[in-house]
Amino acid sequence: MSERPGHAMLRPISNDLSPFGRYAPQGISASILDMTRTCSTNWSGMRRAFVLRAIAVRALAGRPMDVETMGARMRLYPYNNTCEKRILFTPQYFDPAERRLLATYASEDTRFVDIGANVGGYTLFMAALAGPRARILAIEPNPSVFERLTYNIRQNPFATVKALDCAVADREGEITLFLDPRNQGCTSVRISDAGDAIKVHADSLASIIARESYDRIDALKVDVEGAEDVVLEPFFREAPPALWPRLILCARSDSGWSVDLPHMLEAYGYRETLRSRSNLGWERA
Repeated sequence: MSERPGHAMLRPISNDLSPFGRYAPQGISASILDMTRTCSTNWSGMRRAFVLRAIAVRALAGRPMDVETMGARMRLYPYNNTCEKRILFTPQYFDPAERRLLATYASEDTRFVDIGANVGGYTLFMAALAGPRARILAIEPNPSVFERLTYNIRQNPFATVKALDCAVADREGEITLFLDPRNQGCTSVRISDAGDAIKVHADSLASIIARESYDRIDALKVDVEGAEDVVLEPFFREAPPALWPRLILCARSDSGWSVDLPHMLEAYGYRETLRSRSNLGWERA
């Protein structure tokens, strides 16, 4: 069952960086939150969850909610960001197969890189599972979303997480980032005539990893709205095999890639071990 973008008439307040707890769930929204989080994953359960969620979003009238979800504390704005809406009301629908696979790579000293981190769903999920010697790098180019990401990171005792506000591309320099006003999580370096365009700093993944002094990558998540090939193809050309990730979770793009990523990754020794509606997963022996 597909999900609709956030309601255009409900504009969230600008990012509120006040202390966590100011927007604790209350009233009808709190009651609905309890109900949606226990809805089943079958068609009828999802339909019920989405109807209830729409009621709660209207009741919130632009306010965020401060909640604990997937092992972390987060302030979430369920309006023009589909990711936040899912994490807030229905975390059980938030990429469950992907998170189960990613959890098998969590360890005391895991190395995880999250490209297109959004407000920190994957980042904080992994930080909650990993140990104190882990290193987790969250990369997000949209300035408004990056502010929400760093706020959420600060609400948790995870000294293992570092956030970078840049785009990941095939070169270093200034690059145009295209924004979708209906869904702040949908930002891409691919040319689009919808929404706004802003200039942001970009760098290649190989350069970022070298600068951060990573000696390995256990798991890599890439979700950059159809430009995953722009991230991965130059990385495998430039980075030594010792830095090739053991696991790659990659958003699906049936038409956007200029490189046949599945074929390329197979050539580098990966095999596909996950295929969901939204993502592909490859593991390296």
